[in-house]
Amino acid sequence: QVQLVELGGGLVQAGGSLRLSCAASGRTFSNYNMGWFRQAPGKEREFVAAIYWSGGRTYYAESVKGRFTISRDNAKNTVYLQMNSLKPEDAAVYYCAAGISYGARWYYEGYGNWGQGTQVTVSS
Repeated sequence: QVQLVELGGGLVQAGGSLRLSCAASGRTFSNYNMGWFRQAPGKEREFVAAIYWSGGRTYYAESVKGRFTISRDNAKNTVYLQMNSLKPEDAAVYYCAAGISYGARWYYEGYGNWGQGTQVTVSS
């Protein structure tokens, strides 16, 4: 098991930036792919971004491509989500997840460990 704690949510104006971080403890962090998902009120949870266990591959939802950047620091057991040019539709609870998958959809599957979530609010 990997324990995950997200930090960095908050209130920001449209067009602004936030950086989320997710600190992991427990099993070897560098073995896990890391993903960010989000869930807005009344909507299903959706994939946002993911980074491969080695850091060598990333994948983004079309809705955030070019605005969000996922990165990881395996020495610090932490994954980050830099969010720029935020839009009101980005408002949601953001969840960090850790998983193991080597398939074609590595970015979307195999997540068995989840954080508690952090709220991101974007005012228009």
